[in-house]
Amino acid sequence: MSDLHARLRALGLVATHGALDDLIALATKKRWGPTEVLEYVTEIEEKDRTRRGLESRQRRSRLETFKPIDSFDWNWPTSIDRPLIESLLSLDFIESARNVVLVAPSGLGKTMIAKNIAHRAVLAGRSVLFLSAAQMLLDLGAQESSRALERRLHYYAKIGLLVLDELDFSPSTTVMRT
Repeated sequence: MSDLHARLRALGLVATHGALDDLIALATKKRWGPTEVLEYVTEIEEKDRTRRGLESRQRRSRLETFKPIDSFDWNWPTSIDRPLIESLLSLDFIESARNVVLVAPSGLGKTMIAKNIAHRAVLAGRSVLFLSAAQMLLDLGAQESSRALERRLHYYAKIGLLVLDELDFSPSTTVMRT
């Protein structure tokens, strides 16, 4: 049995490896045939890969913690265009490859809105990276050759949703590039 555990793990069947004893007990109890067992294995592997993919995209996005849009006070500031923000949360701008620039005075929620949009993109299966413009410039400036810089620029260009916060080195601008 330990050989089977090792072989499942080596094949990348992580969820099946972890639930093998329960799987065998369930299949025996329900008198499953080979088709039912394979369907169950496929189902738990798909769910596990979806979960791990989401966790990985969330980690790579560098979103950290943020206030959910549900707790946003739409009454302040009074000039915020709620339908526009809600349309951005639908991620339509990504499909049509449009960039978004959020411009407002400091403290009005641009970063929180951008993080919520980025989080929605992560949940939708998109690759996302959230960082400040200063962080990106420091990263690009740290490249030691023109070839390394070219590779790094290519890395940034391939990200599905790149969110640059504090673009003008003040907390008044957030840009989302698709």
